Amino acid sequence: MSAVASEMVALLECLPRLGPVPRVQALHVPPPRADGTRVGEFCAIELDDGSLGMSFMLLGDTLAKLRAPTAGAALAGMPALQLARSYAGDSGAQRALGFAAVNALTSHLFRRARYVPPAAQGSLGDLDLRPGDHLGMVGLFPPLVPQVLATGARLTVVELRADVAGPRDGWEVTLDPNRLRRCNKILSTSTVLLNDTLDGVLGRCRHAERVALIGPGAGCLPDPLFSRGVTLLGGSRVVDATAYKTALREGEPWGAAVMKFAIARNGYPGFEPLLARAGDGAPR
Repeated sequence: MSAVASEMVALLECLPRLGPVPRVQALHVPPPRADGTRVGEFCAIELDDGSLGMSFMLLGDTLAKLRAPTAGAALAGMPALQLARSYAGDSGAQRALGFAAVNALTSHLFRRARYVPPAAQGSLGDLDLRPGDHLGMVGLFPPLVPQVLATGARLTVVELRADVAGPRDGWEVTLDPNRLRRCNKILSTSTVLLNDTLDGVLGRCRHAERVALIGPGAGCLPDPLFSRGVTLLGGSRVVDATAYKTALREGEPWGAAVMKFAIARNGYPGFEPLLARAGDGAPR
């Protein structure tokens, strides 16, 4: 069980202070024709107040279980907090659904608190890379490699896949997570929030000046991450729910229906202040 997951769920258990907590409205899973594309990597949980939360679903047998004919029906009407508790469990599919519910409830809280996460300024987690920096990339983001090298920074990628390991022209991919200790800035995929590698990654990054965790599924409460050394959480929030759900259902790109955000540790209000703001008026 992840300590970060347990802390996130514990914070969300405070939401009943605001009144009734939303229930699950629907599970949204992309169709098989989206397999092998970025669109096919994420599912979404929708709450009955319209809040949406995404989750990566390509770990283990998660995708197969979420595509089962009864998967969505079994969730409809469930208290969102009940589903969110599954994030702190051990089952792959239930954990992915729980994380989507955590993200949806975070969106619910942010909206009630009238908090809009700042827009991301770039694809590199606002890391301000410069010559002399050494970036540790957790999980290979091929489109970002040229951007990193163009800054003059060194690049070391830590991967779990042995088939992609090895030296490249001016950078390398390694299976050794201890190489992160040599990097002064870290960019990690948000998949670490689901694949049980988060604690190991953060434990090797305590010395880093900046640690950015990014990905469409990074829509969770940042508090437990910030307390462990993460300096920026970057995700995607849905700004056009109808367009997003239509695109996901049809297996089409949904980038135009979301806004990429970047929450910096030094600019984030904190959970308790947001909860207080959410309780000072009617839901928005």
